[in-house]
Amino acid sequence: MLNRLLRASMTKILGPIAHLFLRLGISPDVVTIVGTLGVCVGALAFFPRGQIWVGVLVITAFVFSDNVDGIMARESGRSSKWGAYLDSTLDRVGDAAIFGGLVLFYAGRGNNQLMAGLALSCLILGSVVSYAKARAEGLGYTADVGIAERADRLVAVLVAAFFADLFDSTLLLGIVLGLLAVASFVTVLQRMLTVRRQALASGEVGA
Repeated sequence: MLNRLLRASMTKILGPIAHLFLRLGISPDVVTIVGTLGVCVGALAFFPRGQIWVGVLVITAFVFSDNVDGIMARESGRSSKWGAYLDSTLDRVGDAAIFGGLVLFYAGRGNNQLMAGLALSCLILGSVVSYAKARAEGLGYTADVGIAERADRLVAVLVAAFFADLFDSTLLLGIVLGLLAVASFVTVLQRMLTVRRQALASGEVGA
């Protein structure tokens, strides 16, 4: 949902940055890699130490590289299957780092097993959401459905984590993590059912 609503606005805002990077001779792949490293550092260096709001700010500073590299690729004519593959793969790394950082904090210094379990559930189910789509496409199907897309999950968890740490309360983050886990599970089911309908229609499985 957020991808569709904000894409045009983010292109206008980040376009000048993308153009500057191109003039400096920076490739979209470099932006993708540096952005992912920044997200991982923000999540894994600050979250486990309890510096959640600081980590969120660092992550936010780098997470928009996902938009910048796309603009750069389109503007420079460098869009390629390799670039799309690299971007998608490193997106999964960044997502895992964010939820993994929360797991490390709540399983350690945060001392909250419930929150650790919720964050771990989001990490696992988020990975399955991505895999369900990628595997479907690898088999020639489509699975572009679901109520928990990547941008929605990221915005929800980062905003909730920021304010939970700022106001020293885990309630908001706990609710958001729980909802994200449920939404991710529903999305996996939606994608599985979508692929099954396509398989049935093509006669590749028995009714």
